[in-house]
Amino acid sequence: MGNGTTKDLPPRQPGQGLRTPDKGGSEVIRLFSDPAAQTARRRVALIGTYVPRKCGIATFTGDIVEQAALYHPDVTFDVYAMADPARPVDHGAIAGEILQDERADYARMARRINDSGVDAVWLQHEYGIFGGDCGEMVLDLVDRVAAPLIVTLHTVLADPSPRQRAILERLIDRASQVMVMARHSRDLLMQMYNVGDARITVIEHGAPDRPFGRQDLFKQALGIENRKVMMSFGLIGPGKGLEHVIEAMPAITARHPDFLYRIVGATHPNLVAEQGEAYRERLKALADDLGVADHIEWVDRFVETEELLDQLEASDIYVTAYPNLQQSTSGTLSYAVALGKAVISTPYLHAAELLADGVGELIEPCSSGAIADAVNRLLDDPAELEALQRRAYARGRETIWPRYADGVVRMIDHVAADAPRRPMIELATCDLRTPGLSGFVAMCDDTGMVQHAIGQVPDRRHGYCLDDNARALMLVSEAEAMDAPTADRLGATFAAFINHAWNPEAQRFRNFMHYDRSWGEECGSDDANGRALWALGHTALRGRSEDLRWWARGLFDEVLAMMDAIESPRAIAFATLGAACRIEGEPDHAGALSLLNRSGEFLHRLLAESRRPDWGWFETVLGYDNPRLSQALIEAGRITGHGEWVLAGLSSLRWISTMQLSASGQFRPVGSDSFTHPHEALPFDQQPLEAQAAVEAAASAYRADPSQRWIDHAQTAYRWFFGHNDRGAVLADLASGQCRDGITPRGPNRNCGAESILAFQLAHYGVVALTRSQSDESESPESEADDQSMAFHAGEILEKRRLSEKPAANF
Repeated sequence: MGNGTTKDLPPRQPGQGLRTPDKGGSEVIRLFSDPAAQTARRRVALIGTYVPRKCGIATFTGDIVEQAALYHPDVTFDVYAMADPARPVDHGAIAGEILQDERADYARMARRINDSGVDAVWLQHEYGIFGGDCGEMVLDLVDRVAAPLIVTLHTVLADPSPRQRAILERLIDRASQVMVMARHSRDLLMQMYNVGDARITVIEHGAPDRPFGRQDLFKQALGIENRKVMMSFGLIGPGKGLEHVIEAMPAITARHPDFLYRIVGATHPNLVAEQGEAYRERLKALADDLGVADHIEWVDRFVETEELLDQLEASDIYVTAYPNLQQSTSGTLSYAVALGKAVISTPYLHAAELLADGVGELIEPCSSGAIADAVNRLLDDPAELEALQRRAYARGRETIWPRYADGVVRMIDHVAADAPRRPMIELATCDLRTPGLSGFVAMCDDTGMVQHAIGQVPDRRHGYCLDDNARALMLVSEAEAMDAPTADRLGATFAAFINHAWNPEAQRFRNFMHYDRSWGEECGSDDANGRALWALGHTALRGRSEDLRWWARGLFDEVLAMMDAIESPRAIAFATLGAACRIEGEPDHAGALSLLNRSGEFLHRLLAESRRPDWGWFETVLGYDNPRLSQALIEAGRITGHGEWVLAGLSSLRWISTMQLSASGQFRPVGSDSFTHPHEALPFDQQPLEAQAAVEAAASAYRADPSQRWIDHAQTAYRWFFGHNDRGAVLADLASGQCRDGITPRGPNRNCGAESILAFQLAHYGVVALTRSQSDESESPESEADDQSMAFHAGEILEKRRLSEKPAANF
């Protein structure tokens, strides 16, 4: 571990546990079932080193579990321990282990934590306990956990390396709350990393609560009665400054011949691996040379917590001479103060804060003379020595375990307050009240719909895009709450935008338009072009006026050929949905039917080539609007009569639906972080577009397979807008119809951009239509519903099959 860790506490022994091999046969992961966890008010995944590993953070993590169990038994912890194969320990019955240098373990354990449904994840961070450069592998875990994240920073460096700073910034960005144990660390976070005070919790290191003034009793037990005793504790290494204390001994023993200095603790394992006991031997040689060896007692072993406390009680003075003044936290310093010891220390960060206002003696670093002067002054004046001890004891009452546990639980409650606890089956019926449109209208002007917003304020700097105006045109056709004059005005505006976006010379649509109505490009993305064709097909079928439907039919026919040159799966899926609408209104439209045949063949082949036993998807990477691929394949198969396409589409939609459900049953959209992670679904950032796609794909699935599961999934996805999500965040406002831009690891994105508003509005009308279709079907003969599940009617299906026999070009 690097400097600044809580590394000088001893380990404690856990109970014995059960080993559970993973699929590969290794014993990397261990699981346990704790009955108390089933009834706990809060359940937290606790990650860090853990007892009996011999390091301070391990003891700190163990203390959290032990003390919370004593004072707040309704909060339980699932421990996930960092494991070092070079120094294996038996962690006993814990939730899991992460091999610190195995990158895959971090991702695997994050998935296991997500599946466990905990209310929060609490990470103990120190650069040296995780694998990779400066412990960078920890990011593979925090990027994947879905529950609110608490990060305790055992090190906050004032001068970090670029890599250390980048890692810390990423952790802070992911964390809902950052815990530190000193106000100085809080100040560094605010000044250097721009962390708001509301996201920082300061909880001083906890300490035991024992009676004051029992030195003589414990000295007698150790056989050192009638002596003045000073003690240092911790893993021995150059960072302790023990040389300077030993060099101070001649001046101390000259005035106080009965003085004893006890150095308790084994040599640091890393130092032993590199040098053996050479460093300890040099210290002993120094004591011999100075003639003070008889005044030093070496306790060369690890001691458990209770024995450490007994050893501390047998001392009068506790000394920490750390030369590194950036040391953030020392657990035994907290212990010494709480037990009422007179502390002499260099002014490293934790000591300067804890020993302020006369609680201890602060001395300059690397000065044996300063140490000797401070010790002699206290030993010369017993009254002052006792007064200092009493001031320390009084200060320690602020950090004793009951108060520490209270602070920890308050922090957990604050972070996990909005975490969903109940499975979806216990939630109320889906709220299908019609959203208002004022938020939507506010984003529109005479040109079209503005792309982005800052909060609820349209941000004109980013202008407009074809994607949003195409969606907006579809909303005009669907929005029953929109009055006719408004629908006519906005419909004409969005249609004009799409019409102007078409570039006949390039045979492609443009996408981005500046606020001054100048185009930012000559050709838009494939996806924007596919979505434009979708909007045209949709409007040709469902436009509010015949004139608008006539325009849409004409432009659809004009631009359809562009799809011959487009190979993007999502663009093809969007265009397929537009062609499906076109066929529904005009069953003999040969061009639309040809597109459906080609797209169905393409998507079916893509799925077959990409599928593997654990990955039932069209691509190796999950992107955005994922259910649209399944929806398009279902629609293409349903209309053309290719049953195998329908089955494949339904199968893939079931797979992606499962991937987008959390352990507690709420919708968890595939996050945008997933775009660069093959064969993974990362939880953030979550976008409203994915919820809309889930709703509308479920509606297509229901037409082909009238199963209740699709109704349930659509309603589950729609509830995501109303707080049934990983952060309990209400994104949509029914009164205005506005919607926030998604969910980040720290909560909702406050902005209400066009895409999000449209996704919410269209998702609403999709759920309403699906619910109505279910009601209509329940009133119809069952056989009729079955007959209609694969085609519009028998005559149309025969005609479509005849037309589909024409040769079709491949995408």
